[in-house]
Amino acid sequence: MEKRWIDISQPFTNNIGTWPGDTPFQFELAYSKKQTGSVNIGRFTTSMHTGTHADAPFHFDDDAPTIEQLDVNIYIGTAKVVDVTGLKSIGREELQAFELDGVERLLLKTTNIVNVERFPKQVPEFKEDIGAFLQEKGIFLIGVDQPSVDALDSKEMSAHHSLYQHGVHILENLLLQDVMPGDYELIALPLKIQGADGSPVRAVLRAM
Repeated sequence: MEKRWIDISQPFTNNIGTWPGDTPFQFELAYSKKQTGSVNIGRFTTSMHTGTHADAPFHFDDDAPTIEQLDVNIYIGTAKVVDVTGLKSIGREELQAFELDGVERLLLKTTNIVNVERFPKQVPEFKEDIGAFLQEKGIFLIGVDQPSVDALDSKEMSAHHSLYQHGVHILENLLLQDVMPGDYELIALPLKIQGADGSPVRAVLRAM
């Protein structure tokens, strides 16, 4: 039996959780088939950081690449899912407990429960030493099931900067609560939006 792709993307609904003060997601029919005589035409507004998305380095560095300047191959290929639920902070010390040799894309399950309609009040924080550790392992993409790799009130964005300075790109707001740890194929392509600080992605996994 052919192995099936698993959708690990948050569904965009008008009730999806949004960063406090950021642009909420909203979809509506701009024109109905009754109005046009032929087709329904929808439109939506959203922050680039609502739902499952890729951060571009430009998100936190004015001089860094925007989303369309990144290589699409970053977001396609083998990935390893690791369960780190229960950890309040994550860095070199915590990740050394896992076998990561040969891993290029690392997806971290930090919680067993995700309420897509409620923005979390607190998330596990990533330590500043994480970027150097992942680079040493050859990992260039990290994905998490939370809206940020930094504390939600952080202004320094030290984990974001550490990852970027060590060649590691970021996916956020994945749905991993029903995914078993192990090795997978990943597709999580961002949209080609010129000048953007990030992009929604449709992230899917297939067991290897």
